[in-house]
Amino acid sequence: MTDSILLTRPDDWHLHLRDGAALAYTVPATAATFARAIVMPNLRPPVTTVALAAEYRARILAEIPPGLRFEPLMTLYLTDVTPIAEVEAVANSDFVHAFKLYPAGATTNSDAGVTRLDPLYPLFEAMQTHDVPLLVHGEVTRPEVDIFDREARFIEESLAPLTQAFPALRMVFEHITTQAAVDFVLASGAHVAATITPQHLMHQRNDMLAGGIKPHLYCLPILKTRDDLAALAANLQRYTDTTVDVVGHT
Repeated sequence: MTDSILLTRPDDWHLHLRDGAALAYTVPATAATFARAIVMPNLRPPVTTVALAAEYRARILAEIPPGLRFEPLMTLYLTDVTPIAEVEAVANSDFVHAFKLYPAGATTNSDAGVTRLDPLYPLFEAMQTHDVPLLVHGEVTRPEVDIFDREARFIEESLAPLTQAFPALRMVFEHITTQAAVDFVLASGAHVAATITPQHLMHQRNDMLAGGIKPHLYCLPILKTRDDLAALAANLQRYTDTTVDVVGHT
């Protein structure tokens, strides 16, 4: 009989370290718990090239406290003008691991994000060819679409056609929030996975709105229904295992 339990040091599959003075706080806090992390590139200006990712990585590494080991797994911010050559540069890099797709206007520092997917299909084809994963913030941003429907509409209008066009492209549907996203990922096969954030497993929109607005529960993507939360919780373990396989780090 043992009196101790050994836990594997976890990885963080979706991390915003930000930049500048914030790194002195975010990097030590992360390195104290996590062995590795997928680092989001939505800085200002965004991290759009392998060269910029190398500079950002160096700033992160400089803030790791002595005695701690932490590996930042870098990503590039996809834009309407990302050159195909940058896909090959990522494929040949040993520290950049994926592209991140932000629809323009969807979240923090996303103003330089993608406005239309169709013109970027040659880039997605190159990612599929070079086995470079695509991480997707899955929301439409048109003002006429209800904020609670943005994820479901993105699946219908953008993500489903993308997976059909590029069935071998490894994709991670980031911070999913709805039953529709659960159903989509489960039906999409081994090349599509998802991440889930803690707030979407802890709260639903009644917590934010019933009895008065709780602004500290506002986040993007916005909280959804009780049934959506239940669907996320029921599939958490399956998503965790699949995401590791899709991103390509074990």
